[in-house]
Amino acid sequence: MPSIRRFARDHQLSTFTVQVAYSRLVARGFLQARPGAEYRVVRPGSGPERPVSTVWEAPRVGPAWLLSDVFADHSIAIKAGCGWLPPDWHNETGLQHALRQLARVPVGQMASYGHPLGYRPLREDVVRYLNGYGVEADVEQVLLTHGATQALDIVTRTVLRPGEHVAVEVPCYANLLQILVLNGIVVHGVPRMADGLHEATLQQLAAAYPLRAVFVTSVLQNPTGTSFSMAGAFRLLQWAERHDLIVVEDDVSRELLLEPAPLLTALASTRRVVYVSGFAKSVMPSLRVGYLVGDEDLVRRCAQTKMSLGLTSAEIMERTVHQVLRDGRQGAYLRDVRARLGRAHDQVCQQLHEARFEVSHEPGAGLFLWARPGVPIRTPGGAVGLAAEALQRSIWLAPGAYFYPDGRDEGWFRFNVAYSASPTLWKFFADAGLT
Repeated sequence: MPSIRRFARDHQLSTFTVQVAYSRLVARGFLQARPGAEYRVVRPGSGPERPVSTVWEAPRVGPAWLLSDVFADHSIAIKAGCGWLPPDWHNETGLQHALRQLARVPVGQMASYGHPLGYRPLREDVVRYLNGYGVEADVEQVLLTHGATQALDIVTRTVLRPGEHVAVEVPCYANLLQILVLNGIVVHGVPRMADGLHEATLQQLAAAYPLRAVFVTSVLQNPTGTSFSMAGAFRLLQWAERHDLIVVEDDVSRELLLEPAPLLTALASTRRVVYVSGFAKSVMPSLRVGYLVGDEDLVRRCAQTKMSLGLTSAEIMERTVHQVLRDGRQGAYLRDVRARLGRAHDQVCQQLHEARFEVSHEPGAGLFLWARPGVPIRTPGGAVGLAAEALQRSIWLAPGAYFYPDGRDEGWFRFNVAYSASPTLWKFFADAGLT
């Protein structure tokens, strides 16, 4: 290509205009910049070639696919087992307004790594939100993270050591199980009941093992959709107090509730409970903004862990969430989401009952239902094998084995009600002889 100066002179353009144009062509892969400011046209086909396939191939089902590849796999038509809201349900107007506001911020204000605890105005938003539920905390007790899942990992790495014992509810959030295993933690399961954890099992575990912590989801639990009752919350906190255990409260779905429910951190304090939440359900999962709240000493130690793992979290994302929250549209958006989820629960529950599935609990809110066929699954491999067959039909199911520490298969599936009303899904179950 001609040099920038020559091109500008020949076509009577400014050198700045030509430089910008060349840079854009480089960024898009049409030109290649060489040392000495020489630009050459990229030869078509000079990059790595990929064979073109017109035949869709189903991915292989398994824990690795569920925990990683599924997030990049957009080929599945029916995502009945996924863990997020449909893309067209999000607060598009609020998000677009937030991004426009963010574009007006001088680059110099966002050029550094940011504060180790995270963007202060968003931490202040979190404090106001929790104060509304009776949690006494200040901004120095809030640590912003790269999603709530990273918050769970940071807490695990900070307060636990390999070989120590913890209790988790079963079935349990699948990613938490992987976090604990990767950190060398010994995991013991406690059955999750409709109103909390199974008390007799808690007592047995405390007598048999030197437990250090218990991990729970207080409301709209993933995957069962259950929420603690006030009595169940008090029983857990009293048990934790007697045995001097840390309670890690995962509370990512509270804003999807239709009715008030106990918040463990408000009933106890940040001395006993570490609070974990995020904005994946209430704003957008791709922003990857979460947080944890604890006493100041713990938060300082967690901040050191966070910095060791990956330095600060993404302030530009934290600023985006802050703009969404202050925009004024978020309350109406969440009311609409709760109403839509309520209608989806009614419809999917009816389909499950018509198909003679056993439904463990009907919360009427949140994303999830936990259910299993009323007849034995004859597919080789049980529920996991059935999920593999479903993928051949472009249907994603989440078998219960992924949510148990021991991988047990009792025929359960997690259904995301926002994705589970498709007639194709229920025809698949009928063809499998399960309805």
